[in-house]
This record gives sequence, structure tokens and C-alpha cells, in this order.
Amino acid sequence: MAKDKVVLAYSGGLDTSVILRWLVNKGYEVICFVGDLGQNDDLEAIKKKAMSAGASKVYIKDLKSEFVTDFIFPAMQCNALYEGRYLLGTSLARPLLAKAQMEIAKKEGAKYVSHGATGKGNDQVRFELAYYALDPKIKVIAPWKDKDFLAQFKGRSDLIAYARKYGIPVKATTAKPYSEDENLMHISHEAGILEDPGFKPPEHVFSRTASIEKAPSKETVLELIFKDGIPVKLVDKTSKVMKTRPLDIFLYLNKVGSINGIGRVDMVENRYVGIKSRGVYETPGATILWAAHRDLEGIAMDKEVMHIRDSLMPKFAEIVYNGFWFSPEMDFLMNAFKKSQEAIDGKVTVSLLKGNVMITGRESFTPLYNQKLSSMDEEGGFNATDSRGFINVNAIRLKAHNIAMKGRIPFDALKKKSGKNANK
Repeated sequence: MAKDKVVLAYSGGLDTSVILRWLVNKGYEVICFVGDLGQNDDLEAIKKKAMSAGASKVYIKDLKSEFVTDFIFPAMQCNALYEGRYLLGTSLARPLLAKAQMEIAKKEGAKYVSHGATGKGNDQVRFELAYYALDPKIKVIAPWKDKDFLAQFKGRSDLIAYARKYGIPVKATTAKPYSEDENLMHISHEAGILEDPGFKPPEHVFSRTASIEKAPSKETVLELIFKDGIPVKLVDKTSKVMKTRPLDIFLYLNKVGSINGIGRVDMVENRYVGIKSRGVYETPGATILWAAHRDLEGIAMDKEVMHIRDSLMPKFAEIVYNGFWFSPEMDFLMNAFKKSQEAIDGKVTVSLLKGNVMITGRESFTPLYNQKLSSMDEEGGFNATDSRGFINVNAIRLKAHNIAMKGRIPFDALKKKSGKNANK
């Protein structure tokens, strides 16, 4: 009798390695999926580990280019920041991983998918909402919410013992006393020693960005060319390097951002499940890209369109963070944002120096900025006397409010007056 197939999102770490073997021992045929998002892992070694732990197959999918063009760039077009600071590096990766995992499940005819996300975090929500949005009939095995699994594994020591029992290689227990998630957009550090919000992360925590002290004292000057709000060309004016492919542009921004100490964020954020969490992030390339893109919009985007789009940005970031990438509200917003990016074409000059991203110039190919019109030295087709009527019309409401407030009858006096009238 054929076993039920389950496709497991596999990282090669302790948790998913134990889950893999646990599923095999439960009687499932386990097919592992590893998404290559640019993390610094030995993917072939991960594949061998999965096979030795009992996987029947291992798929390794290169998702780097798709991650940049279909997830990072759309978020950049919105200038998305969760709670004003987090650039959503993990949040943007999860729907792509879930999508690729579901494609494998369909190909393999698997009824089940599984993941190693815990019951306290955001990732369980992001994975599972994506699964159900893509296939309402899919069945999800989430071990960290399974009573049998939780009864068997109380903590890390139980996981290590189980792994050793089945010959699964375990990294030294003197590993970093905090957890990390990494992809080509960022690396996050949280939990463990970082759970104390007042504790300053030691410098060894940071692996993507140089410290301000070690960053060069000479600026790096970049030119970024955009078409419809998407970067299409990068020129490093300092080292004379040019990049035109989306992935190459983004990776180069990561490189120069890292050298110059760009993109560190230390914050306490609100998880979707209602728990506050301290996260330390390194996002060098995206920090540069977000700044350059936003600046170009200043010269090329209509004022009212910009203000409406900016008002929707927090909602977009929340939707991404909470795991609703595949949702009708996301489809609606994506269409609106795409429209807003028409003619966001031009060049932005950026200076990088010791953790700072400084915009030093911008040029639009379809500018709404008119130098003569805004100049204090030229009339430039603007009749200053027209401003008198403009101000008078806008002042009508303010004058009316002032008069009304001065003539306002106190509530108690109004009540007494009403009472006297009632007695007549």
C-alpha cells in the first residue's frame, strides 16, 4: 500500500531534521523542499542530510531572481516598512517559499505539506495562509502545534537526543545563543540573549554589515536608473562597476551597503499573534534601494497619488507581515501601486558613508518638477496675486470655526436654558 506523501519545507536545521524523521516514523513518504533564496548554506550538504534522515526525494529550487523581481521590487514600489522600520525581509520570502512548495506538492500528487515554524511566531501563519489560498484542499501538518509532537519534544535537549538516536548530524550545542533567518534581502537575529530589549547586541552578532567604526571614511557614489519605479541599471561611480540584471543590481547593492555599514535596525515589533518581539535586522541593499526610489518619486509622482499611496503603505506592510500575500486585498493594492509607478523614470545619485544613505541628486525623464515655476528668483508663469484668492477661499472654514467657538454656549448653561423652556 502506497504511503501518503508530504512535502516538507526543509532547512537542514535541527527542528526540520527531527520533523523529517518524525514524519517518516509516522508512516509518511517525506519529500523535502529547499528554497534557495541566497542564504549562505551548503545546499548539497543539506540535501545529503535530508536523504540520510529518510527523505525519499529532495528538491532544491533556485528562487533568487523571482524573489527580487516579484516580491522585493513590488514592496519597494510601495516603500513598504512594517511599523515604520522593518523592511519585511522574512515576510516577503515566506509566500514565495510556500508557492514553490505547493508547486512540488501538485507535481508529486501529495495530499500534505509541512513546515517547522513554531506556534508562537509569524511564520506558521504566513506559510499556512499561503497554502490554503493556493489550494483550499491541501492538508497541513504543523508539528509544533501537534499534541503528540509536543508531548514527545519538550525542548531542545529532546530534539538533540532524537536526532542522535537516528544518526542525524547535530551541530555543536555551543551554537549561537539566538536564532537567525537569512536570505539575499536580509538576515534577522532574535530570541535567546536578544530577548532582553535593553541588551545591546555584541558586534559578533552582525554578519551582513560592517560596524560604523570599520566602515570606510571615503564615500561610495552610486547612480540608480529606474523605469516605472523598477531599477534597471546601477553604476558605481567610485569603482566604475555597472549592473543591469535585477538580481545583479540587488546583490551589488548588498555588497556596497555591507561595506559601508548600511541597514542595521534594532526594534521591538508586534507579531500578528499578539506577542511583542525584539528583532535585530541587517538589510543593506534594500535600505539603499528604498531611499533612492522614494526620492525619485518626489520629482516624478503626482502629489495626490503620492499621498494616497503613502496612506495605503502601512496597510500593505501589515498585509505582507501578517501573511496575506495571496489575498484579494493584496491584488487590489498591487494594481493600485503598479498604476502609481507609471513614469517613475529617472536617475538618482546616492552617496554611502559610514551607515548613511544620502541622496545627492535626482533627474526625472518625465519630471513634474518645474525649476522656473518653483524658483524664488523668477515669476516662471505663476501669478503671485492668484494666491490671495486661494488663501481667502481656504480660510473660510477656519474663520467659521473661530466664530462658532467664540459664540459657543457652555453645555451646563445650555442644559439650564433647556430646562427653563421645558417648565414654561
